[in-house]
Amino acid sequence: MAVRVLLVLALLAALYGCGQASAPSNHPEKKGTDKAAGQLAKEPTGASPNHDGAARGGSSDQGSASTDAAPGVAEKRGRPNIILILADDLDKASTQKIGRLRKYIGNKGATFQNAFVSESVCCPSRATILKGQYPQNHRVRRNSPPLGGFETFRNLGRENSTVATWLDRKAGYRTAFVGAKYLNGYGEKKSTYVPPGWDEWYALTPEHTLNRNGHIREYPAGTYQDDFLSKITRDFIERQKGKDRPFFVHLSLQAPHEPARPAPRYEDWFKGERAPRTPSFNEGDVSDKPRWVRNRPPLSSAAKRRIDSNYRDRLRTMAAVGEMAGKLVRALKDANKLNNTYIVFASDNGDHQGQHRREFGKNSAYEEDIRIPLMIRGPGIPAGVKKGAMVLNNDFAPTFAHWAGVTPPAFVDGRSFARLIDGDSGNNPRSWRTGFSVRFWQKPSGGGTPSYQAVRTTRYLYVEYETGEHELYDLKADPYQLRNFYGSADPALIEALEARLDKLRDCSGDSCRVAENGV
Repeated sequence: MAVRVLLVLALLAALYGCGQASAPSNHPEKKGTDKAAGQLAKEPTGASPNHDGAARGGSSDQGSASTDAAPGVAEKRGRPNIILILADDLDKASTQKIGRLRKYIGNKGATFQNAFVSESVCCPSRATILKGQYPQNHRVRRNSPPLGGFETFRNLGRENSTVATWLDRKAGYRTAFVGAKYLNGYGEKKSTYVPPGWDEWYALTPEHTLNRNGHIREYPAGTYQDDFLSKITRDFIERQKGKDRPFFVHLSLQAPHEPARPAPRYEDWFKGERAPRTPSFNEGDVSDKPRWVRNRPPLSSAAKRRIDSNYRDRLRTMAAVGEMAGKLVRALKDANKLNNTYIVFASDNGDHQGQHRREFGKNSAYEEDIRIPLMIRGPGIPAGVKKGAMVLNNDFAPTFAHWAGVTPPAFVDGRSFARLIDGDSGNNPRSWRTGFSVRFWQKPSGGGTPSYQAVRTTRYLYVEYETGEHELYDLKADPYQLRNFYGSADPALIEALEARLDKLRDCSGDSCRVAENGV
């Protein structure tokens, strides 16, 4: 009998013990060595464009392992692991072109149709993700001092209480930052500084070096950064196999930030694609817009070519991110961690490409700038669900705390959206936000978009500029924001929106949630 049991166990080990239940990749990785991150395997050449949902409209993905087979070793369901994959300046619409993101994350879980940021600028948004606060409260309002940047965040003591410190110190998580951008300005002085709360730290610097746990290391010339970050993350996941301690990884990507530089294997993809010609692209009549838009001339033919070229390169950089998603899922599966890991894919803000005559960038309160992609897979989340609730970057930190079983500090303005996606409608919150604040602080000597305060509700966008100008759009009737009807609006509507904005201007903590709910 004992011999029979041993034979059965040996057979199971042969079938499952080495993670070989699914078909092998068509592009096996080759072993290599890297000075910065330990053993760094060379990235595979990637899938053929003919087999990618991004380039051909399908969802097949040659060269990426299947993730549907059951893991060989039963996973222990303790506190869940969390991986945040954060793109840089990715507009929501472009994710529809990247089939592998949907295949490995969105289609396996929940996609939020109405995810937004409270300020469409990199550093303030990233500070919000770490703190769960509106920029008015964490006071990082721009990418550089005196209004913002890493230096401001650190000098204000904001790093002493972030989602990393909550999970590391209160919940016992092993935390890792792996990224091309922590906060704008970090690493500019070749600092070996590692912020509080991070057990492992792998941050790229502007000098093309890696801060590896407080030690500066060079990485090979010609390294494609997001591939490099992907490999570091997979190495981290591999080291968690057999360990019960939950982990949190913040993976911050370079893609698709300008200048968008694709990996060589994707340079020929997306030929013929051009930026979406929505009704707001190169908007014809801007006479109702504020002066900073009115003064813009129509886009020239050369400007349109630049926009389209940049759009194709952005998609090409994101093709590598889709490939990365598949590899991370495979790494989690091989480490017996997949079924107990939340994978969150999002962006720090949106981006415009030609809308309202604006060539590139963000900063505005227009939809293309404040909307972000948000896809989440993980334990208890039904596959393929779409959620219409209005969620913010303010909500990421309290949601991660919720999953980890930690109560976030009282200063947090956001709220956990975990109950919206746990598959149990009985857990849905009794009330949810119907509006939120959007702000932008222009530098004293800055041009372009002036400072503004705005409220975005489920139906309206109302903007007050420091110039005294206003914008008001009915997003139900005018989703592309072509008709500013502030001058002809019912005074009662304007009064109601002004009152809503007044409650949000100086809110903090619970008062923000009350104001967002419209109470």
